[in-house]
Amino acid sequence: MQIRRILLSEYKLVIPLFNAYRVFYKQAPDMELAESYIKARLQNNESVIFVALVDVNGAAIPAGFTQLYPRLSSVRATKNWLLNDLYVDANFRKQGIGEALIKTAMDFARTDGATYLKLETAVDNYTAQSLYESIGFIKTEAGESFFTYQIQL
Repeated sequence: MQIRRILLSEYKLVIPLFNAYRVFYKQAPDMELAESYIKARLQNNESVIFVALVDVNGAAIPAGFTQLYPRLSSVRATKNWLLNDLYVDANFRKQGIGEALIKTAMDFARTDGATYLKLETAVDNYTAQSLYESIGFIKTEAGESFFTYQIQL
């Protein structure tokens, strides 16, 4: 498995994954929307996206991705990161890809000078909650539909 940050020219690598991620969160499938959204985030330097590539019969196949957005704090005069999207294709789950993507995001945020990484997940996404907690994320807020987790870097 290889994890790397994608460039604007590589945005199409994550379009099917991003579409599937949205469907997982009960949105209608829409490849055109997925493409325009991802492309715009990268064109405008509004997010950072990492993709996990796995070798399948000699071809590098996108198996998962994570997308991070900056969170600025005027009072603290810092930039931290929100791990907003994390998705691993069902065919590649239980292989450590999600954990590797999270740890890559943590390394990126730490190198960027962030003091924490924050994320949210659905209250019924028990698999994700277990993964986040095993890595060291602490639940900081419990909402009606989502839990918020944070890890100090």
